[in-house]
Amino acid sequence: MSDDIRTLTAELAADPRSLVFLELGEALRQAGRLEPAAKVVVQGLTRYPDLPEGHDLYARILADQGDLEGAFDEWDMTLRLDSTHPGAHKGLGFLFFKADDLHSALRHLETAATHRPDDKQLAGVIARVRARLQEAQAVDTAAPVDPLVITPASSVVSFPASESKAESASPESVGEPAPNPLEDDGLLLVDAAGLRLLGAMKGAGGSETADRVAAELAGVSKEAGRAVRLLQLGEWQSLALEASGAHFFLVPPTPETMLLAIRDPAVPMARVALGAARALEAARRWLERGS
Repeated sequence: MSDDIRTLTAELAADPRSLVFLELGEALRQAGRLEPAAKVVVQGLTRYPDLPEGHDLYARILADQGDLEGAFDEWDMTLRLDSTHPGAHKGLGFLFFKADDLHSALRHLETAATHRPDDKQLAGVIARVRARLQEAQAVDTAAPVDPLVITPASSVVSFPASESKAESASPESVGEPAPNPLEDDGLLLVDAAGLRLLGAMKGAGGSETADRVAAELAGVSKEAGRAVRLLQLGEWQSLALEASGAHFFLVPPTPETMLLAIRDPAVPMARVALGAARALEAARRWLERGS
């Protein structure tokens, strides 16, 4: 045990309510002793549950342990307590970058950079995200994606002869349908008309309700767009709803589609949002491959 850790441990033992738990937790984390670090910080947070620095430190420990969803929840909590916290914005930016949600990543990283202009690592990641976004925009401009024709009532891609290019194309040119990336029950990809493209959803009795839910979502994207334009907030990026029976999170993979994630209310909304972000990128790739 290093002298610093020994000294900080003694200070915390002498005064369990001391904020020295932050220094001790960070020292243990830097030393690679993640389990003791987590215990120290969790004990500190039981005394100071509204301390942003405590949640930020715990998030970094969880990230080091590989628990990215737990880290996401803690950084989300940090921003609930301090919406400008640069460490939380930086951490969330890295997580969104790993999830390939480049727009969300850039938004958080740029916010962090306004408070940490001398952070060279942060500046480097921002440059990489911007380069990736430029590459993606160049690909979209060079090779626009044709609309995908799908049998609405199925979660599997199909090409009906009367409605698609399959009528005049050879089997080789049509190719195999793109695999379904939304195998998880509770994820639903819907078009602007309220027709289900992918996914499944069960009702309380176990009955399939995906098509009915999809139909109810018709027009939601337009209403959301209209609302944010009236409020001069730009383009809408997500909608979250907390109900007694479930948590709902809605994101637009494209301007013509919506992705709905539904989870048990025991699942934190931040974790629902992270899962939706991952599914969002999978849905986009599926739409591109299926054209």
